[in-house]
Amino acid sequence: MSSTQGKYNIKAVSTMLGIQSGTLRAWERRYKMIRPTRNEAGHRLYTDEHIKVLKWLIDKVNRGFTISQAVSLLENNQNNQSNVEEENVSSKESHIEAMSDELLDALLQFNERDAQMKLDHAFSLFSPEKVAIDVVGPILVKIGNLWEANEISSVHEHFASNFLRSRLGMMLISMPVNHMQPKAVCVCGPNEKHELGILIFSLYLKRQGYDVVYLGQSIAPGDVEVIVNELKPSYLFMSCTMKKNIPATVHIADALKERYPDLAIGLGGYALDTLPPKDKEPIQPYIIGSNSSDWSEWLSNHS
Repeated sequence: MSSTQGKYNIKAVSTMLGIQSGTLRAWERRYKMIRPTRNEAGHRLYTDEHIKVLKWLIDKVNRGFTISQAVSLLENNQNNQSNVEEENVSSKESHIEAMSDELLDALLQFNERDAQMKLDHAFSLFSPEKVAIDVVGPILVKIGNLWEANEISSVHEHFASNFLRSRLGMMLISMPVNHMQPKAVCVCGPNEKHELGILIFSLYLKRQGYDVVYLGQSIAPGDVEVIVNELKPSYLFMSCTMKKNIPATVHIADALKERYPDLAIGLGGYALDTLPPKDKEPIQPYIIGSNSSDWSEWLSNHS
């Protein structure tokens, strides 16, 4: 079968590329960057060439372009555009790093107005998940390191964390919900109060088309099973930032997996990301990773 013949249905493409079917349909309707054929039953059939195009677009979105920017690049990529594009990507990454540092400076100076303006500027240039992961994410790491080194006070940490939690939380709530897509419950693990990491991940999931139920800070261990029973989600994600809380978090995951074998359970957070390989190996199937590429791969393997 040639690369120009349709042979993949939309479910296969969704699994192969880690993109929700609804998101794929929306891209096609709005941007018409590919035109899959239809079989006798009216179902979409994608070719190998379509797969290449979609992989290219997804890569650009993961690197911070909006889908409209990625499609525009695709359309203009016929005449030696690749070199220009790589230069643009490099420039974007430098710009993002600078914006992250400037936002951190504003927060550590308790300058809320300046911080609001810098974050608004970042959102005007990049997709929400790009800002959350690549602008806000590094700030969380730097604040944690500064606090542990006694270079900033708990007051600085609380002000910065509360500011970022408020902005990202409002964004999560304002995003549209598609109740026809897989449901994902996101919550901090037992005794965990640091929720910004799981909040950033929730934004990423929602932008990928998942129906996200965000619970935030730790709830009682028994209540996690209550919410699973009530909502019947396809996914449960828990974060763990403190190593002392890892055993209790893993215990809940093991118990729920035994009771609900079809429930996909993912664990993330600083404590898990920094585990030595030998300690991480027994729980590797749960670990979702620390960046959008890791998350995309985990979701693709558990769809």
